Amino acid sequence: MPQPLKAEEVNSQTDPSVAKQWDDETPKQQQIEEFYKIVDGMKIGLLTTIRGGVGPVSRSMAVAKRVGPDFLFLANIHSNKFTDLASSKTAQLTFQNSSSQDWVSITGIVETTSNSDPRIKDLFSKPTAAWFGDLGDGVHNATAEDPRVALIELKPRYVSYWKATVGTLGFFKEVGLAAVKGEVADTGVQRQLLQEDIQDMRKAAETPS
Repeated sequence: MPQPLKAEEVNSQTDPSVAKQWDDETPKQQQIEEFYKIVDGMKIGLLTTIRGGVGPVSRSMAVAKRVGPDFLFLANIHSNKFTDLASSKTAQLTFQNSSSQDWVSITGIVETTSNSDPRIKDLFSKPTAAWFGDLGDGVHNATAEDPRVALIELKPRYVSYWKATVGTLGFFKEVGLAAVKGEVADTGVQRQLLQEDIQDMRKAAETPS
């Protein structure tokens, strides 16, 4: 049910429209598992880099693979994103599910590697070739050996995400009731994963099962 606003709660620290959204009660392991479930269900996100003299620049990117908390992408080394990353390694990856209202925001540091990275052969697929094209010179041939194919790896430092706790009908009902009653709609939980959480996630991914 919507949460009533109380006069004594309204300040910069406890305003329920902000403070009560953060979920500090769910066990951290459950938060991690539900984070993975959300991002694995949304294979395409927006990768945002910082461009000198412009600011944040975003583009749609398909995730080639997730390894624990880290995300791998295949991209054309001649694209502007690599120029951006040469001057600033900080990047943001966002996902949003317009049906469930789930969203994820990941901020981290990017590492890029050339076509010599052996992981490229494992990640490259036939559909990937459609984004490069065979130039007919015997070198730039839209295969895993094409020197244009490079790897982008985003290593998160901070994650925040929203997990909906009501369906579509429940969402509109909750928002409608809250608007009428002057209350705060309770449609989901917002969570954050800090550096120490992410380090633990990375260690868990590296440990053989």
